[in-house]
Amino acid sequence: MKDEVQADSGPWFRGITSYQWLVLLIASLGWVFDVFEGQIFVASMNEAMPSLIDRAALALREGISDPDVLEERYKAIVAYYNNIALAAFLLGGALGGVVFGMVSDRIGRTKTMILTILVYSGFTCVTAFAQTWWQMSILRFLVAMGVGGEWAVASAMVAEVFPARARAWSGAIFHGSSVFGTYLAIAAGEFIVGDPDLGWRWGFVVGALPAFLTLWIRWRLREPDKWLQARDAAAKDPRQRTGNLAELFQGRLLGRTLLGVSLAAIGLATFWGVHIYGKDLMRQRAEVRFLAQENVLPEADAQTRAAALKPHQESIKSWEMLGMLLVTTGGGLGLFCFGPICEWLGRRGAFAVYHLGGLITALMLFQWLADADASLYFFLPLFGFLTLGMHAGYAIYFPELYPTRLRGTGAGFCFNFARLVTALMLFINGWLRERGISLEDSASLLSFLFLLGVALMAVAPETKGRELPE
Repeated sequence: MKDEVQADSGPWFRGITSYQWLVLLIASLGWVFDVFEGQIFVASMNEAMPSLIDRAALALREGISDPDVLEERYKAIVAYYNNIALAAFLLGGALGGVVFGMVSDRIGRTKTMILTILVYSGFTCVTAFAQTWWQMSILRFLVAMGVGGEWAVASAMVAEVFPARARAWSGAIFHGSSVFGTYLAIAAGEFIVGDPDLGWRWGFVVGALPAFLTLWIRWRLREPDKWLQARDAAAKDPRQRTGNLAELFQGRLLGRTLLGVSLAAIGLATFWGVHIYGKDLMRQRAEVRFLAQENVLPEADAQTRAAALKPHQESIKSWEMLGMLLVTTGGGLGLFCFGPICEWLGRRGAFAVYHLGGLITALMLFQWLADADASLYFFLPLFGFLTLGMHAGYAIYFPELYPTRLRGTGAGFCFNFARLVTALMLFINGWLRERGISLEDSASLLSFLFLLGVALMAVAPETKGRELPE
């Protein structure tokens, strides 16, 4: 008992074994590549989707003869189909997270992690061969099934392997590693997608590489002791069976499930409807500068603007990737900082701070700073910090809400079923954009969802310092 007290009073990493570090490393790598598979589309959607839509066919189908009208309609259609592809990704993640979360509770964390990585890496590679917008959308759905499943398995495994005093830190490190997946997507966007000799299709081919990680997982990882104990208990008592989805909606778990789904829905809806568009402000400012360089007014007709910007497309892409880098860097710091902040303020306090800060910074960015070149360099990282950082809380908080025999099912359901709500938000966002609502205004409207996150903390249970439920 004395040794346990001393361990608890020291640094969080004291006494962590080499195997526990290995689990965190492998889980984080799986999540890094997981995020890359999702973000490579974000990094390339301004090139990929336009290449899949035929302008001439659009003009013929809708009877448009005016070049300016056609250009504006074309941009609206591209934005609409991009939102459909993003929504398909969210729907696939919802299904994959629930299915693979249940599978991991039944057959084990290691086997399921291997399966999910093979699914998302394989279908990302196949996406390189998409020829239409609907093929792209279907493949994004299939990629997301593996993406959603991997998070559910890895977050449960990290929570089960690390002691209570280290869960917040290890969970934050695990989820914070996602920033490196986005960095890889940014690098692919800059050096592969933005390269005229390569293009967006090669960016998706790179997505096959994570499949090699499964060899290391198969060689080094074993099932957590907590899961083995839960499996043995289920074999003796049918009432303790693993992966029972219906139990998430019974007794006290019902409230926890509704809370988890609501928190994740807010975070994912604001991620896809607010956070990812921070980078586009840098792209827009670059376009304004290049138009001025070509002596073309921003109010000029669409055809004139397109002709003036055509020689600068490679540079414009670089500015867009710089914006994505700034937002991602801030977001990564926010993810890593969530662990110590929730150890200081508790889970509820940390979520409240991030949600309130996300609302304030989003409104400031999209309503007051969108036209300020210099301010974007400093404000985009802060915006990223507060609009993304609470996502680390899902990897920390959700596994703490459920017993071992339901942990993968519960965490996977909360984080990924929320994608269904988020998909609806994306359809709404796409509808707003198609109706002529600006990027700045649509992102600002969706940012008010952060207020719901603050309100939820009034009824959320505090799990700081408690052992995982059994």
